[in-house]
Amino acid sequence: MRAEIQSYQETASELEDLQILFELAIEEEDLGVGDEIIAGLDHLNRRIDKIELSVILSGARDRNNAIINIRPGAGGTESQDWAAMLMRMYLRWCEGKRYQTEMIDLSAGDEAGIKSATILVNGDLAYGYLKAEAGIHRLVRISPFDFNKRRHTSFASLSVTPEIDDNIEVELSPSELRIDFYRASGAGGQHVNTTDSAVRITHIPTGIVAQCQNERSQHKNRELAMKVLRSRLYEHYQLIQQEEIAKLKGDQVEISFGSQIRSYVMHPYRLVKDTRTNIETGNVDAVLDGEIDRFIESYLKYRANRRPADDQTAALTET
Repeated sequence: MRAEIQSYQETASELEDLQILFELAIEEEDLGVGDEIIAGLDHLNRRIDKIELSVILSGARDRNNAIINIRPGAGGTESQDWAAMLMRMYLRWCEGKRYQTEMIDLSAGDEAGIKSATILVNGDLAYGYLKAEAGIHRLVRISPFDFNKRRHTSFASLSVTPEIDDNIEVELSPSELRIDFYRASGAGGQHVNTTDSAVRITHIPTGIVAQCQNERSQHKNRELAMKVLRSRLYEHYQLIQQEEIAKLKGDQVEISFGSQIRSYVMHPYRLVKDTRTNIETGNVDAVLDGEIDRFIESYLKYRANRRPADDQTAALTET
């Protein structure tokens, strides 16, 4: 809170200084400070953008850690490789934000890429930012797996849920849980692959499943799987009670053409375009290296600007 107040005070002070400089320039007819005033206004605009974003990210769960799940669409190796590229993109973005990440579950693809990945992202506003990325991501490129070098279109999805802390009660009766222990698969140390340390927990009434196999300790895997299960159950109950699913994960649609939130085109031209806000850039490599803040911030502002109309529609519907 101290940092937010300080940011506001510094911005207000900067505005006042610019106003005084502007008035003096008019009074003394000094045109030489014009460039200084313009540069100051540009800097002021950037500060105000950050304050505006902090106001937007004031939801009940925006400051929570986030649990992201990445899954490939249909297409076998192509989509699995694209899912792995997306996973790397978000890990690089987290690194740039100084967020800590913890791999909860990772299933490698048969030839390349991944079949699924579940990652816990620890950091202030992790969920607030990452909720903007939930949806289908589309890649167009010359396939590195096609001997004929043909162009392929691949899809992968990202779902995001907030990590639920222990202060929020989610009823979990032991009789409603089925806990299975199994041997971890894929890359790992000798201990990981030779003991039944992996854990899969099924909530029998809902059929919701959470699993973790990336830790050596069976106890640690169980703890992480329970954390994911609690978050998914919380989301499930919110859907039933308040239809909160639309706010938590966005619209869930088929992982296929026409449903994407963003397209990453690497051939015949290079372009990344967000289909929701029309924000685009030709620097595909930078985006895939984690430079996605402009897409996230633009969508959060777009979403905030359309909320009043959405709320009014919802109120009329309820009435």
